[in-house]
Amino acid sequence: MAEAAIDIARTIVGSLEEKKGEDILLLDLVDVCSFTDYFVICSGSSKRALKALAEEVKKTVKHEHIIREQSVEGEPSDGWLLIDYGDVILHLFSKDLRQYYQLEELWHEGKVLIRVQ
Repeated sequence: MAEAAIDIARTIVGSLEEKKGEDILLLDLVDVCSFTDYFVICSGSSKRALKALAEEVKKTVKHEHIIREQSVEGEPSDGWLLIDYGDVILHLFSKDLRQYYQLEELWHEGKVLIRVQ
């Protein structure tokens, strides 16, 4: 399943790039975390941008991998969303909340596979 998970993670990163997501990070947590293999972290410039990023990722992953998200937490109006695909978790943040939560620091033991700034 790890190979499929990395493919899903790369699809998510590509989808975020196409929709102009900002500061995209793919973290490998395979040897660090028990509940997932990869985090994708991305910032959006506005509530509207966060909504567009989330919708595009869900559409693209469903089309390319024939899977749906297991759960979605948060709302664009909250400034954060979490989209859970099991072995891959996408975190979408406003710039302020990303700085506040500092997931990159919290999960610093993870290996950075991709960083698109």
